[in-house]
Amino acid sequence: MAPPVLIVPGLNNSGPGHWQSLWENKYPNFRRVEQENWDFPICEEWVKRLDFHISEAKTAPLVIAHSLGCLTVAHWAKQYTRQLHGALLVAPPDLENMGERAESDFLPVPRQRLPFPSLLVASENDPWSTLERSRSLAEAWGSRFVNAGPAGHINADAGFGPWPLGEHLLAEMRGFAAPDVPAPKTKGLEAIS
Repeated sequence: MAPPVLIVPGLNNSGPGHWQSLWENKYPNFRRVEQENWDFPICEEWVKRLDFHISEAKTAPLVIAHSLGCLTVAHWAKQYTRQLHGALLVAPPDLENMGERAESDFLPVPRQRLPFPSLLVASENDPWSTLERSRSLAEAWGSRFVNAGPAGHINADAGFGPWPLGEHLLAEMRGFAAPDVPAPKTKGLEAIS
């Protein structure tokens, strides 16, 4: 039986053309963690909202986070002991090196090992983080690391919409194959331990 799935968008939410929204429409049992304020995030509020949704799940959910949603998951893991099936963490921003653009309420970024399986996907040309910083975060969190190649911020602005690599990773984390999705092309999957 597949775990329940929670979608955790980042700053400004994920619009209708974003892969998170497309997945939510494709899989009716996926649920979005809705935040009260998408434009001016407050870490404590975002973390509490995530915990509410996790606590409502009948079994340990799989979390699919993008951008600032990834940091929300890391802050949640630092504060709560509920179980997760796992987390697919896509394009976490490097707030520590963003200067005035940083959502400072989310600093410092937790660097403790996550107490559940996780996979971090990063891009070679993400305007919000370097590949090296993303790999370092994956190492700190104990996440498997995937280099998605030159994929921008892996969002609708970068052309993702449909995201075959993400669907394969999602299927793997849910525990079954995705036969209707073409095989992904990646720069590599690294196991970080």
